[in-house]
Amino acid sequence: MNRLRIKKLGIWSIAKLYAVIGLVVGLLIGVPYGIIIILVSLISAGGNGGDAAFAIGGGGVVVGVVAMIGFPIMYSLFLGVGGAVGAILYNLFSAMIGGIEIEVEQIV
Repeated sequence: MNRLRIKKLGIWSIAKLYAVIGLVVGLLIGVPYGIIIILVSLISAGGNGGDAAFAIGGGGVVVGVVAMIGFPIMYSLFLGVGGAVGAILYNLFSAMIGGIEIEVEQIV
């Protein structure tokens, strides 16, 4: 078995990876949440009747669509920045204490 040590992480590569993970998680959370907002607002608007109720229901549709678009963008930005900060911190501390050691085995 060979032992390897991770001395430095690529900041941009870690940030991209975390941003993509954030995008997927944001879609998994934002789309169902947006659909629920839209359905609840339209159901409640339909039950009350009148034009004012449908205007309020239309506002709920806008909020639902914004949630579907905004959640993935926010998660992607936050996790991308967090990943970059984490990589910077790892690089700083690994220079002081030596980094992470891993054991690898070559498979033939």
